Amino acid sequence: MRDEAVLTTSGGIGTGELFQIFLDGRARTKAELGEITGMSRNAVSSRVDALLRGRFVVPVGSDPSSGGRRPARLAFNADAGVVLAVDLGATHATIAVTNLAASVLGLHSTPMAISAGPTEILDRVFEIGAELLEQHAPQKPLYGVGIGLPGPVEHSTGRPVKPPIMPGWDGFDVPEYVQRRFPVPVYVDNDVNVLALGERTLSWPDVDDLVFVKVATGIGAGIISGGVLQRGSQGIAGDIGHVRVPHSKDSVRPIDDERGLSSIASGTAIAAELRAKGLEAANGFDVVRLVEQGHPAAIAATRQAGREVGEVLAMVVNTLNPAIIVIGGVVATAGDHLLAGIREVVYRTSIPAATQNLQVVQTKAKERAGVLGAAILVTQQVLSSQNVEAVVARHA
Repeated sequence: MRDEAVLTTSGGIGTGELFQIFLDGRARTKAELGEITGMSRNAVSSRVDALLRGRFVVPVGSDPSSGGRRPARLAFNADAGVVLAVDLGATHATIAVTNLAASVLGLHSTPMAISAGPTEILDRVFEIGAELLEQHAPQKPLYGVGIGLPGPVEHSTGRPVKPPIMPGWDGFDVPEYVQRRFPVPVYVDNDVNVLALGERTLSWPDVDDLVFVKVATGIGAGIISGGVLQRGSQGIAGDIGHVRVPHSKDSVRPIDDERGLSSIASGTAIAAELRAKGLEAANGFDVVRLVEQGHPAAIAATRQAGREVGEVLAMVVNTLNPAIIVIGGVVATAGDHLLAGIREVVYRTSIPAATQNLQVVQTKAKERAGVLGAAILVTQQVLSSQNVEAVVARHA
């Protein structure tokens, strides 16, 4: 939402901009809207009436009368429609139906290998999504579909760009394929960007500088700076998995090891290290299982992986100065071992001023962060000032 002080203007604001005030969830009267915007009573009334016709706001009661008609209070109509939100990982899919405030109405998680290819995966998503819509929102209009993918995405087109663990997906027109089944706006982004949006919304809504790090099959980061998700010019901002890890006194690697972070500290990499020691570990889930069983080698490897992640994150902290670093992904569920390793290095090697108030925490949103972020991808667009303005113009 825009700062209310900024909205006060003698020239008034448009209907779409007026609507943004309601997105904080508070109910307001027309008189209060006039005080916030500086607009005349008639100007506010005409815009509110347009929002009512477009079903963007609804009456939610009234204030006591001061002599005439009791002034009605109006609020954002979050139940005017729904969003289909999809979080696809390397080995799983979580699909949800949410209202326009990203509140989950129905959710389904299932194993699903992204390597099966786009048509097989998306067709299965369509099947589950249609069932959820029928169960939880049979009479509600679908406003859009949001999808998080485990690889680089060109945000402007929704096409994956050379994703390393997604054979057959490179350049695939995901929005066009989805619109064959659901003819609504479709928005696609990297899964870690989506996780960052969801985590911030659910757990840290007042934090404008946050980095979400996912440690799973690979490693990536979603960056929110100044309250805005940063994608970069090609949509690969936050791809820390390819950053060469600096060698430190804690490292057990050869000094000439030039591998990137994912090759050293991801769930896949830790599992490979444990297999070399004779343990049964095919992936990050097996790593977590061994840690939970108290296996010393698994605990030590996970703690060291945290230190390696910390070496890269120390550079991120010095560059971006975030207030919060959130650690998620399957490996982050292995107790505090990964987190402890990250904190150990970040707090020791980053600039002291950058870590004075820095928090490094485990994800709170867990499996819901991805679908919440995917829903927000949609609502940020369909509830934008420009889109609301266009809709109310059509209703007029």
